Amino acid sequence: MSRIGKKPINLPAGVTVDVADHNQITVKGPKGTLTQDVHPDFEVENKEGNLVISRPTDSKRHKSLHGLYRSLLNNMVIGVSEGYKKELELVGVGYKAANQGQILELSLGYSHNIFLMVPDEVAVKTETPKGKNPLVTLESIDKELIGQVAAKIRSLRKVEPFKGKGVRFVGEIIRRKAGKTAAKK
Repeated sequence: MSRIGKKPINLPAGVTVDVADHNQITVKGPKGTLTQDVHPDFEVENKEGNLVISRPTDSKRHKSLHGLYRSLLNNMVIGVSEGYKKELELVGVGYKAANQGQILELSLGYSHNIFLMVPDEVAVKTETPKGKNPLVTLESIDKELIGQVAAKIRSLRKVEPFKGKGVRFVGEIIRRKAGKTAAKK
């Protein structure tokens, strides 16, 4: 069996799971509600506070989908109970971030500012602590969506390896390269 797929998902207090006829799973919790479609071949059962996913055969396709659906449902349970948070740091001279509601305005060293519309499901907050790099904080219950938004923001100015300038996750380690002066010896 799939090592990930066979692990039961523990449901914390306050989280309920509803399985519809066509294997549409709805997870409700204190932070919100998420839904996910599961292939009709798979059975999703709620046994004594644990969510168990079982596959019909040991074919390669069923094995791969088994672990996938378990991970997706586990992410949903964590999202509606605790939520997800990603922090991005803007490293560079003159780099700025500001938001007006769901519109994020970024100044990343280009000749123009970049305006990015963040989905309503993702809460965005910007701050510029004195003497530090500007921070963009994203919070959501949907792990996939928050990851897509963070990746989009990061792709606007990727971190370059020589000076380390660009948009990075807080705590991310960048491998630095030596410049031209190191090669002349």
